[in-house]
Amino acid sequence: MTQYREDPRDVYRTVGVRPGIHAGGTTTLFGGTKLRPEASDAMAKAASVMVDLDELNAAASTILAKVTGSEAALVTSGSSGGLVLQAAACMAGHDPAKMAQLPNASGLKSQFVIQTCHRFPYDQLYTATGGKLVNVGDGRGAKPWQVQAAINEHTAALIYLVSPFTSRRALPLDQMANIAHSNHIPLIVDAASMLPPRANLSKYIPMGADLVQYSGGKGIRGPQGTGILCGRTDLIRAATANASPNQFIGRGMKVAKEEIVGLLKATEVFLDQDEEEENRQYRQMCERVQDALIEIPGTEIRIEHDNYDFLIPTTIIGFTEHWQGPSRDEILYLMLKGETPIYMYQLSALDEIGVDPTNLSEEELGKVISKLRSILLTKND
Repeated sequence: MTQYREDPRDVYRTVGVRPGIHAGGTTTLFGGTKLRPEASDAMAKAASVMVDLDELNAAASTILAKVTGSEAALVTSGSSGGLVLQAAACMAGHDPAKMAQLPNASGLKSQFVIQTCHRFPYDQLYTATGGKLVNVGDGRGAKPWQVQAAINEHTAALIYLVSPFTSRRALPLDQMANIAHSNHIPLIVDAASMLPPRANLSKYIPMGADLVQYSGGKGIRGPQGTGILCGRTDLIRAATANASPNQFIGRGMKVAKEEIVGLLKATEVFLDQDEEEENRQYRQMCERVQDALIEIPGTEIRIEHDNYDFLIPTTIIGFTEHWQGPSRDEILYLMLKGETPIYMYQLSALDEIGVDPTNLSEEELGKVISKLRSILLTKND
């Protein structure tokens, strides 16, 4: 049996994988976020005990419904699994005959209306059940009459994306909810990336959302493969019926008992934290980056935090017309080289990179700064 030393990174080294430093936020490609130690401890204990998953799901529903201000909730297999269950709930409800039919959508309401500016890489998940996306508007936004005109007897729901870097000219959520409800159909929301701020956990239901999906990893720092789906009792009941351990379309999107427990513990810790103090610490880390790089010729260093595109303080590194060093892509490549790859923030403008402190210890931040300075200064000599 392989014996690990005190360094937890040896778990990956022993299988030939380089452990890295994640300065890129909560990107799943680089591991998401670090699991809270309280959640890890709860999961280790829960893994050795057997329970009835229906009972556990019901208990989790009660707890998560309270913290989200919704009628009911369900722990899903990440946000992706939750989007599939949103679609299944709206198409088949909890009718076993309709549920067994999926992804054959014949005879079912199967159209999902979405603003074109809200199309995103994961909206394919809404079609995994046999659903069809109906685009309205253009890349910047849509008008209410365009949404209304797209609704017909085949419409299962309206979709709404709440995410950084979406168009600010899109129809607002509450207006989309009014259109949906006036036509007696639900509004389903993907807000996977919107925590923190913690207030967002209970923000969208009062605005008219019928189902809302959050990531259980990312800002909550629960198990990366979990999510929180919350909303109306009847729709959560339908989503639960379509989900594992039941033998319907969500069967493959299994959530282990210890993952459910880990998410509940992580959510508890997340909500107990002082958000103002957390942001203060993040800003101090960002200021360290800014102070270390601001005098490098040809760079523009700023700290962003606006609760829309940048949900926590993030240091953004831009380049002026006087920049004589490597391109953004070359910098990203060089940061990945070596024994310890460093993953950088790269979700904003194409010619910028950044440092998101979510997953960084003070020691790791120092390594990020040192390597970044070395690359930028060497190329400018």
